[in-house]
Amino acid sequence: MPELRSGARRGRASTNPRTNNNNQEEIGGQKATVGRTRGRRGGAVAGGRGNKGGSRGRGRRNNQQPAAAVGGGGDGCEGEADEKVVGQVKESSRKTASLKAKEAAAEEVGVRKEIGEEEMDEYDSGGNAAGRSGDKGLNDDDGSTPLPEKVQVGGSPAYKVDRKLGKGGFGQVYVGRRSGGNTSERNGPGAYEVALKFEHRSSKGCNYGPPYEWQVYNALGGSHGVPRVHYKGRQGDYYVMVMDILGPSLWDVWNNNSHSMSIEMVACIAIEAISILEKMHSRGYVHGDVKPENFLLGPPGTPEEKKLFLVDLGLATKWRDSTTGLHVEYDQRPDVFRGTVRYASVHAHLGRTGSRRDDLESLAYTLVFLLRGRLPWQGYQGENKGFLVCKKKMATSPETLCCFCPQPFRHFVDYVVNLKFDEEPNYAKYVSLFDGIVGPNPDIRPINTDGAQKLIFQVGHKRGRLTMEEDDDEQPKKKIRMGMPATQWISVYNARRPMKQRYHYNVADIRLSQHIDKGNEDGLFISSVASCSSLWALIMDAGTGFSAQVYELSPHFLHKEWIMEQWEKNFYISSIAGAANGSSLVVMSKGTQYLQQSYKVSDAFPFKWINKKWREGFYVTSMATAGSRWAVVMSRGAGYSDQVVELDFLYPSEGVHRRWDGGYRITSTAATFDQSALVLSIPRRKPNDETQETLRTSAFPSTHVKEKWAKNLYIASICYGRTVS
Repeated sequence: MPELRSGARRGRASTNPRTNNNNQEEIGGQKATVGRTRGRRGGAVAGGRGNKGGSRGRGRRNNQQPAAAVGGGGDGCEGEADEKVVGQVKESSRKTASLKAKEAAAEEVGVRKEIGEEEMDEYDSGGNAAGRSGDKGLNDDDGSTPLPEKVQVGGSPAYKVDRKLGKGGFGQVYVGRRSGGNTSERNGPGAYEVALKFEHRSSKGCNYGPPYEWQVYNALGGSHGVPRVHYKGRQGDYYVMVMDILGPSLWDVWNNNSHSMSIEMVACIAIEAISILEKMHSRGYVHGDVKPENFLLGPPGTPEEKKLFLVDLGLATKWRDSTTGLHVEYDQRPDVFRGTVRYASVHAHLGRTGSRRDDLESLAYTLVFLLRGRLPWQGYQGENKGFLVCKKKMATSPETLCCFCPQPFRHFVDYVVNLKFDEEPNYAKYVSLFDGIVGPNPDIRPINTDGAQKLIFQVGHKRGRLTMEEDDDEQPKKKIRMGMPATQWISVYNARRPMKQRYHYNVADIRLSQHIDKGNEDGLFISSVASCSSLWALIMDAGTGFSAQVYELSPHFLHKEWIMEQWEKNFYISSIAGAANGSSLVVMSKGTQYLQQSYKVSDAFPFKWINKKWREGFYVTSMATAGSRWAVVMSRGAGYSDQVVELDFLYPSEGVHRRWDGGYRITSTAATFDQSALVLSIPRRKPNDETQETLRTSAFPSTHVKEKWAKNLYIASICYGRTVS
């Protein structure tokens, strides 16, 4: 695997800064003799805490290319930086119909956690147990209040509530029959039959006020492909919308047609759905829950029976700030999920701020499902279903996903899964991919594509000939998901004043003490530890500020009793590492700035716990993994003013760059063979030189360290794990 690098940058501090476990254990740390509690901003936004105003600072980028690799080494090999060396942030770079129906009904919709966090023993320093909080599922409606038999809201005619049509993420829909009047009217405010959408006033979509969805319909009123709302208002405990009644969903059509659809039908759906999303996005909104169940055809037997509509706007969000007109700020909250597991984008699984790319990725999965009848990640069950589905999505390349689909579908998937957070989608190009599949006469197509004609006209002669490899400017576009997972070393370098630093790697258990003792004799302390193939890597340097240090190599991950014993002696965890065999190396030091400490070991990345500890004034100061297990250490007095997490099934390159631009610097790293986690922080005291670089290399980066030292860049953190999907 070739080494990967990022572009160098110098960050500027922001002026307004700020998943999922079984068999977990949290241990509280050493209580300081002097208490200190930080005040916290309300609201969790950036990585769990908020920067509502967005990142203010901007960094300069230095695109200087690295020099050639220098050196090598193995067990016992070391590198050392001399204080005389004179020397910038760089990222190195078919089930039966009944089973199908049950499976579809089981899909989770809404705003929820993907995996519950089941807390085990939890200790604070001094033995105080921290509070626990459980996950709450989404409650669509309060069933304690019966629906009214008749409805009349907002100046509407009176309607009798008839049969139930369905249930969405935030409400339920019934047929309403008008009392009196012309029974032949099929559409509009005077229609005999309408759709009545009820939301209980206490549902999450309402929060004891008019439903959020009403705002979206107001903003999208008259938009192509969005059903018309004629009346709305409150009756009793329910908020009611009176809308045009529509026909079957695409899922109904697929299910009633022996779980199949023709290629032309799906291609027409693609063309029209892209057009609908383009219109919605042009109004500043993303839908947030694109799936076959939310695409409806017009009423059968009417001129609109082949027209496509996109319904259920309860999860729609703004991608464009209505005040500034700019794209909303990037963020990641790994404990938040919005959408439906089967069709959600990977970014939605990971809790990233929704943007236009997410609707298009969900549409891609919808099209493949309608064409093939199944998606590779169907069938997962259990509380970690979301994790397993997201992992499978990341491991499935567009070529594999679309192996039995016509080429335009693969190209479309290729395009949309590689879109950046704020990238403008090329809707016209996407439509052009499918225009060559459908029949030349729009009047006899299975789906009305009139709404897409403007987009089709835009591409003209380019029909269906555009490929993933080249954009309009003929520049190759880097693919993100290749379906070829890989693990690498992730090393982080910070600018420091010249100092002595030494590294050791491929160190067996029996050789640890030899290297550590020698380093101590030379005035060096351990600043970072890592493991690969159950062998250890040590970074020792003279710039830690520690006055004393102890360590333990244990078969446990982690050894609670030893850690608590050292806490009693005023040592704090300063670095940790875990090996694939379950053992751990814990380093504890005196002379740190920490006032109190706590850690948790869990089977999945414990973002919910991290978020809770942030509110208590703790910050992540160390992380490690052993196999698939995570250990996270959090400390009070860490010297940070804000902190965020970037978690992904590959190295989170885009997120890291965006955090750097916001003034954050990587302060902790850890990775399993499935995921990488990077914690980025804003220091309370701004360093003189904020330069930070990262490298990703297949082998330990010994050949690069000396060239970094020559630029006064020193290893600040190192780990081994997943970097490529």
